[in-house]
Amino acid sequence: MAIITTAVANLVIILIIGIVAGLLFNRYGQTWFRRQFATRHTDITSSLVGIAGSFIGFHIGVILGLLPSPLMLYIAAAIGAVLVLWLWRGR
Repeated sequence: MAIITTAVANLVIILIIGIVAGLLFNRYGQTWFRRQFATRHTDITSSLVGIAGSFIGFHIGVILGLLPSPLMLYIAAAIGAVLVLWLWRGR
């Protein structure tokens, strides 16, 4: 039962990291003019791309063996989310 609880907690934390990264990148990664015309669809899309990036970063962290500390995996998830968002925007 402890494994299921840990897996659900990791899933929720990864989702939160991806959503926050996507929303922050959408709000502060654009110019003032573009923010004025941003819609809710761009928020949702950026959040989904951030979630995908956080999953990629988390699992790359697992593959690299950052297991002794879950904090390292969450940092890898945040880096993965920002990197995928940055590449997705074409910067």
